[in-house]
Amino acid sequence: MTILVTGGAGYIGSHAAYALRDRGDKVVVLDNLSTGVRSLVASDVAFVEGDVGDEALVRRVIRDHAVDATMHFAGSIIVPQSVADPLAYYKNNVVATRALLAACVGGGVKQFIFSSTATVFAEGTQQPLGEEARKAPISPYARSKLMSEWMIEDCAHAYDLRYAILRYFNVCGADAEGRTGQISPVPSHLIKRALLVALDRIPVLDIFGTDYPTPDGTGVRDYIHVTDLAAAHLLALDALRDGARSTSYNCGYGRGLSVREIIAAVENVIGRRLPVREAPRRPGDPPTLIADSSHIKTALGWQPKHDDIRDIIRSAFEWERRFNA
Repeated sequence: MTILVTGGAGYIGSHAAYALRDRGDKVVVLDNLSTGVRSLVASDVAFVEGDVGDEALVRRVIRDHAVDATMHFAGSIIVPQSVADPLAYYKNNVVATRALLAACVGGGVKQFIFSSTATVFAEGTQQPLGEEARKAPISPYARSKLMSEWMIEDCAHAYDLRYAILRYFNVCGADAEGRTGQISPVPSHLIKRALLVALDRIPVLDIFGTDYPTPDGTGVRDYIHVTDLAAAHLLALDALRDGARSTSYNCGYGRGLSVREIIAAVENVIGRRLPVREAPRRPGDPPTLIADSSHIKTALGWQPKHDDIRDIIRSAFEWERRFNA
């Protein structure tokens, strides 16, 4: 049988597709290449260019490739952009997910793995965050993800479908073999922007918000290597195929680093200071997000292998140097 990877030409989706391929799974990638890059998909992996919201197309892909499981990564992810244009986010993240679910249910897909976000949790909730912590997203992006979670849960109650929802904290790093990494037309992730400054692609690194209720006033996040995250998806898929119940998992390392601490770590790796500039908070950014990852460790046996922030930055730096050469 085959795993459908939507958004498999994007950052996280391409890492998951490689992880599946590397262990011998049959994969088909569906991506409209609006932000994904065709070259991030392995040449021996089936690729279909198209929109996940095209229900008829997805039904054909499911039928033609004998798909029995879906990993859904496709969607828009930039929080300030969602605040400026919420309708685009509800269309691309909610409406498209509804169409995908309809195609999966109609096509007999039994397992569904969804790419969600830690920003679905309520601001001010005690850290670290467990899966059952209160949900109260503060951005249209996060709301679109929570709406999608609800749809998936409802489908699991009504149809022969089981799911795993993986809520990401801050994903970073790159494939150790240099096959894929983070490519974005609007780079918004802190480590990527810092490395682009290091490579003179961006003149200065903005620190968005210095007045948060955190030890140094900057936002605190739980940074997780994309390779560890891809491994979590495979474990979740295997568990579903073995009959595991539908559930959600928080994916992080259980410790937070501030923006200033990340900048210092980047400077340590590159061996020089970075030009920085303090700027106002971005709309929709909570002050702190740290995962309680005990559930995924206990239920799936997930054990991080790349949780040194300097190693994470080095892998990302190697990718950026190669990609921006």
